[in-house]
Amino acid sequence: MLVLPLGGAAWAQAGAACVPGGTQEQVNACALRDFQAADVAMGVAYSDAMQALPAAERARLRREHSAWMQQRNATCKQATRAFEQQPDGPRRYHECLTEQTQERRHKLRPEPPASP
Repeated sequence: MLVLPLGGAAWAQAGAACVPGGTQEQVNACALRDFQAADVAMGVAYSDAMQALPAAERARLRREHSAWMQQRNATCKQATRAFEQQPDGPRRYHECLTEQTQERRHKLRPEPPASP
């Protein structure tokens, strides 16, 4: 199950507002854009994992993934609570979400080992 926090138009706006090294608002937009990209990639890995499982095991992965998303959000909220009211609060929160999401994607679909 892929859940995007914003619709396509909002995602495009976040990307359009992104300027690395720009104003805090622009840097925050980059962090949001990066999280959305990580979330899409993780959603693809989740979908692939679901399709690869026998039907009897899909419910378990669905429950596990739902619990993971709740835990990810709570973990990042707690980790960035002290910065919520600061201008860089959104950047910190979305960077945490991105990191957690990338880790989950790798667990769902590990990268193949590099060839020598």
